[in-house]
Amino acid sequence: MELEVRHLRALCAIADTGSLHRAARQLGVAQPSLSTQLRRIEQELGGALFVRARTGCRPTPLGRLVLSRARPLVTELRSLVTEARAAAVGGRQLRIGSTASRALAGWLRRLRLHWQEPTLHMDVSANALLRMVADGQLDVAFVHEVEGFPLRVPEGLRTRVLVEREPQCVSLPADHPAAAHPVVHLSDLAGDRWMIDPAVDGEWDAVRRVLHAAGISPRVLHGDYHTAASLVAIGEVVTVCQPTSPSRPETAVRRLHGDPLGVRLLLAARTESELEGVYPDLAEAYREVARQAPAYREWLEDPVPGP
Repeated sequence: MELEVRHLRALCAIADTGSLHRAARQLGVAQPSLSTQLRRIEQELGGALFVRARTGCRPTPLGRLVLSRARPLVTELRSLVTEARAAAVGGRQLRIGSTASRALAGWLRRLRLHWQEPTLHMDVSANALLRMVADGQLDVAFVHEVEGFPLRVPEGLRTRVLVEREPQCVSLPADHPAAAHPVVHLSDLAGDRWMIDPAVDGEWDAVRRVLHAAGISPRVLHGDYHTAASLVAIGEVVTVCQPTSPSRPETAVRRLHGDPLGVRLLLAARTESELEGVYPDLAEAYREVARQAPAYREWLEDPVPGP
């Protein structure tokens, strides 16, 4: 077997996450497939690269040597591809569309190194952003697709999955009794008012389905999530939120028991080359915010909520 860049990326992912399970999730592959790939790499290089233990994977001395050479190669190749694609389009301004995400700031910061100052168009409707890409009003769109409610992807668009399933959390007042636990049951929130933004494609339908399945029918207010965040802070409502959302002194972000709500994160463009030019920076920015969010970091380490 001849070593390829994808093999080096896999080694870096295992080292960064400390786990074959988490590395496979990050790379978007099945864990058995990644395990097989690692064995073949180790056979090619002549020794074990990681020590496997119940607490995870850690590099062996040979692994540390290989990683010290692999990381700069992966970084340089990523920069080469990004800069080449930017040059191929004449250094023109990149037009980005996105639904709300904590990864946006880091993504834009990285893109500025290779492009002119990108423009940004925000919209709560992922379907609206996809239409704008198809119509040539945007170059790429970073959107989320609510589980069970597929987006209407216009014909001809190319998509790349960033995260196959991102569990959605709940934001509640810090002094709420349920906030004392890392995992919240929906029944603990039956007496609360919920605020949901019905303009987010599929969101209200998904939340309504989940609440009905839990056998509860709480009071629901409709409004945007900026307003919801303010109302959560003063104890008026609880609301669905992304796992990368930060907890604040007045609020707490907690996992929902059983992870009943999920979204798929997608990047869309008209061509594969446009996707390839911006995807690596987005993936890196997303990993950065995921590591900074306690509730999400716990889920990544233990994706099965406790009782």
